[in-house]
Amino acid sequence: MITVKFFTNCGKLKGFEVKGHSGLAERGNDILCAAVSSACYMTVNTLTEVLKLKVDAEVNEDGYMKVILHDATEEAENLLKGFSLHIRELAKDYRKNLKVIYGGAENA
Repeated sequence: MITVKFFTNCGKLKGFEVKGHSGLAERGNDILCAAVSSACYMTVNTLTEVLKLKVDAEVNEDGYMKVILHDATEEAENLLKGFSLHIRELAKDYRKNLKVIYGGAENA
């Protein structure tokens, strides 16, 4: 199962953590893992390369990514809201394979 945890502080999104694999297909052929991974990288690349924001990011080859914003701008939060919406919609279709959690930034 893929777990996506969104970090919040004072009601605002501050980052996210993604871990696991959906188990729908073999590694490299899993459409859900590909969809989540693509959305993650698009979000992080937009934060860092387009908006030029500083983030703490950790990524490994085992399906893990953690991103925490240093400076939360309105643009950054709107991007994270869009990413959150996308992931929640995917989770509706793949309830057994994708779980979404919201938690405090102090848990990041």
